[in-house]
Amino acid sequence: MFDLKILNGQIYDGSGGPPYVANIGIRDGLIVEIGDCDGSAAREIDAAGAIVTPGFVDVHTHYDGQVSWDEELKPSVNHGVTTAVLGNCGVGFAPCRAQDREALIKLMEGVEDIPGTALHEGIQWEWESFAEYMDAIERRPHTIDFAVMVPHDPLRIYVMGERAMFDQAANDDDIATMRELVREAMEAGAVGFSTGRSDSHKTSDGDWTPASEAGKDELVGIAEAFQGLDYGVLQAVNDFDMVRPEDNFDKEFEIMSAYFRASGGRPGSMSLMQRDFAPDDWKKIIKGSEQLNAEGLDISVQVAPRAIGVFNGLNCTFHPLMGFPSYLAIKDLPLAEKVAVMREPEFKARLLAETPVKLCGPGSPVPPLVDMMIARIDELAEKLFMLERDGVVDYEQGTDSSLASMARARGVSVWEQIYDTLLEDDGYALIYYPIFNYTDMNYDNIYTMLTHPKALPGLSDGGAHVGTICDASFPTYLLAYWTRDRLRKNRPGIALQRAVQMLTADGARYLGLQDRGLIKQGMKADINVIDYEQLDLGVPKMVRDLPAGGQRLLQPVTGFRATLVAGEPVVENDEVLAARPGKLVRMSA
Repeated sequence: MFDLKILNGQIYDGSGGPPYVANIGIRDGLIVEIGDCDGSAAREIDAAGAIVTPGFVDVHTHYDGQVSWDEELKPSVNHGVTTAVLGNCGVGFAPCRAQDREALIKLMEGVEDIPGTALHEGIQWEWESFAEYMDAIERRPHTIDFAVMVPHDPLRIYVMGERAMFDQAANDDDIATMRELVREAMEAGAVGFSTGRSDSHKTSDGDWTPASEAGKDELVGIAEAFQGLDYGVLQAVNDFDMVRPEDNFDKEFEIMSAYFRASGGRPGSMSLMQRDFAPDDWKKIIKGSEQLNAEGLDISVQVAPRAIGVFNGLNCTFHPLMGFPSYLAIKDLPLAEKVAVMREPEFKARLLAETPVKLCGPGSPVPPLVDMMIARIDELAEKLFMLERDGVVDYEQGTDSSLASMARARGVSVWEQIYDTLLEDDGYALIYYPIFNYTDMNYDNIYTMLTHPKALPGLSDGGAHVGTICDASFPTYLLAYWTRDRLRKNRPGIALQRAVQMLTADGARYLGLQDRGLIKQGMKADINVIDYEQLDLGVPKMVRDLPAGGQRLLQPVTGFRATLVAGEPVVENDEVLAARPGKLVRMSA
């Protein structure tokens, strides 16, 4: 009667309601019965003692290149994600003419910290138009489902050529062509359009991204492509001009408002995070989005369940010593040789006596945050941590466990403490720096963000920033920390049924995916079976498994007894299996 039955699990069905114990019968990739499910099955999964949830929907990833060569789509598949949305922040690889491939690789390398060598070797480039891109990535088998957004940067380059790269305004013909191409992509099944307006986003050559300063008329003109459609979403990442003081919050928010209004009522979302530079802007974003919703729009805020930070290490993209002249002289050595040199007392003394040079500037891909971090290291060392504390991975730490505190306890300078820490574990040690959402050294403001009625879990950046972060683990963290571990610290948390709803039904509903996000008869059998008490994260490890020997951080996870996509297990006991049931999700009227 059934292809597969899940037995005796405690079901959190994604609706936000209380859990219940039942069996689930699956046939032909669909949930066909919830209850006793009498009858035989080709396979059974014993979920006794586990929770059973819908598969997670990650609305914010960057597998745009990786999806063309990689079937597994790690690390998202390891964290219960069964549907991932690609093409966020305005970066991607379609549409693209052959002569513009290098420019798009430099964009992705600079903005999303994906090695250019890996992209050069891995991307298949079987397309020019966006529809051809969708066809190409649809042909390759994958573990999980994925949907794609039309990204602003490649669209602008495709239409404007070199003019797109030099902060030139789009003319009326450019805008009309972009609008037409977006409409064509939407009619081919794209899930939406994304734009990136961040002053911290730069190409690997150090140039601003093409869409970062696109004018209001351009954004409005593109959004008009959605008018008359009953599907499709608009996404925007915006730091509201953290770096450029001549631009102000109100001016930038009005551009975003016009962008969303022009779509004819389609849902949209904006990134929401707290920045030390403007610690109250996140409250303004919430207030502004509430005003837009009061007008009748449907605007969500994409929130992260923890600080948005980076790992610093000698084999990572960034670390505090990278601006010292002595380090610059050895930066290209293999790690083992570099560590050997740095352990020489004379070298250490010479480096610590130097003044770091400025790394950011014209032609440099290094973001301004790196120079700022180095210049303010005595202050920021209060926010530098070793992630593992007393044998437990702990992202929410106070100054008592910071590197600054360690330096005070040893009676050494902050710089010496950082130097010594980076040499631990034969140079593989990682220092965690929570950049955003940690101004007050706790997660109280994140709690306010997460519990907002229009909060949408996002910003995991799965597939991106591979040498600095591993935030594809956000779904695991939201469940394990906010519904369990934080409560054990006697701090406010989130009910488990609400967290499951946020990770499943909320994302599916926002995207307009009617066939997933709930454990309900007739729904697609995307399901997680989770050993809730054992759900845990380890310290990220750097591995070299990208094309051309490229490296990335992967975070160990335990607790996923099974993850099913269309009724086929793709993960079992935390290990990715050989099944490849994942498909491209095409939207349609």
